This record gives sequence, C-alpha cells and structure tokens, in this order.
Amino acid sequence: MSLPLFHIDAFTSRPFAGNPAAVCLLDRDRDADWMQSVAREMNLSETAFLLRRDDGFGLRWFTPEVEVDLCGHATLASSHFLWQEGHLAPDAIARYHTLSGLLRAAQRDGWIELDFPAKPAVAAAAPAGLAAALGGAPVAVAKSEFDYLVELGSEADVRALEPDYRALRVVNARGVIATAACADGPYDFVSRFFGPAVGIDEDPVTGSAHCALGPYWQARLGKSSFFAFQASARGGEVRVEVKGDRVQLGGKAVTVSRGELL
Repeated sequence: MSLPLFHIDAFTSRPFAGNPAAVCLLDRDRDADWMQSVAREMNLSETAFLLRRDDGFGLRWFTPEVEVDLCGHATLASSHFLWQEGHLAPDAIARYHTLSGLLRAAQRDGWIELDFPAKPAVAAAAPAGLAAALGGAPVAVAKSEFDYLVELGSEADVRALEPDYRALRVVNARGVIATAACADGPYDFVSRFFGPAVGIDEDPVTGSAHCALGPYWQARLGKSSFFAFQASARGGEVRVEVKGDRVQLGGKAVTVSRGELL
C-alpha cells in the first residue's frame, strides 16, 4: 500500500522559504530503522511520521541521521497537512503524542499555533573552542536541555556568522543557537541554529530552539510576546509567547509537493 508523502515549507507563507519538512501519514506502526531510512532518502532537516490514534496522532521526527525528541517546524508542517487534507476539521485541536509528551496545535487568524514545553537556558560556561568554531564573540552563553544558546552583540553579528561546522560537530549538544536583540524593525530578536552533530549544518527555521529563546529573551527584555526571525538563507518568521512552563509558537506553512511513498 502506498503512503501519502508531502513536502511542506514551514514558518513561511511562500514556497521555497522557511524550513522544509517531509510529512508521511502511516497506515500502521513502523520500526525506527524504516523511518530513519525514509528520512535519509528525503534528505530534509526533518521528516515527520504521523499515525492516527483514538485521541490524536502519534508523531515522530527524524533528521537524515537521528531521531529527535522535539521539532517545531515538522510539527507545524504536520498540522498544516492534517487540516489541508481534511484529516482534521478546521476548528479542531491537533493532539500529538511525542517523545516530548502531549503537544497541541490550533488554527487562529490564518496562523498555526503550537503549544510546546518551555526549555529554559541557564547561564553556562562556553565549551572549549565554541567561540572560535562559531566565529563570533559571545556576550553571554547559556545551556538548555538540548542546545547551547549564544547571545551576540548585534543582529549584524548573527547574520555574519560563518561557522566551522566540523569544529561545532564535537560540541556536546544537539546544536548551537546564536541570537541577538534587534535594534529596530519589526522583529524583537533574530537567531540562527547550527546542528552538525545531528546532521544539519544550519537549520533554516528551528521552532524548538524558540522554546529556549522565548524564556531567554523574556528575562532579557522584560516581556513575554515576541515576533522573531531566523536569519538563515531561506529565513522564517516565528511568533513566540511564553506562558509559564509552556511556549506558544506561531507560524504559517505552504505545501510544495505531494506524492506517495511506494
């Protein structure tokens, strides 16, 4: 039996921007090795696998190299797929059973809102060689459950980074988030995400990184709602609202292609 397989750009309203994800709706449980092989074949930063359950959907995420515990853009893409293809009513809440617990998504005012756990970053010593590998001078360094978070002096500093990915690969974390506050314009802060340790040199737009960025900038800027931009080559916009131990992530998505996995 063939399986639907969609290519969806997340955290963008136009194709060929944001972060691409593959979304596959399963007909039954599949083993992790098979899902990893499909993700390697798709060769996108994430491939999401959905399996209908009585109370929602099972959801797993794979990079071309590993399964990950939390992924924002592939969850956004999965939600877009479910509503667009009629698997959920437009006003229904999407419920996902994941390695990070129960996650929810809803449609509001043309945006998809994800309800994710906050992953606060606490001040930490920079690992040896991090600044040199990143190619920027840190203002502050913190560590979340998944990643190192490095604040730089300006938006221009974040945009100008040219990391040494081989050196970053040995950092003991899922990835490294570089970020800075914006002095003007529509955005509160910008970021970039580097994850060579999990097979992604630079991720175009990383929803889960904003689970750390939201609480971090809440403490720094004294507010809880943000409009953020991830300044990769593709770029993407993320609405962020910190609500206690949860973070609401808002984004848009667009389907680029649809097909079947034979």
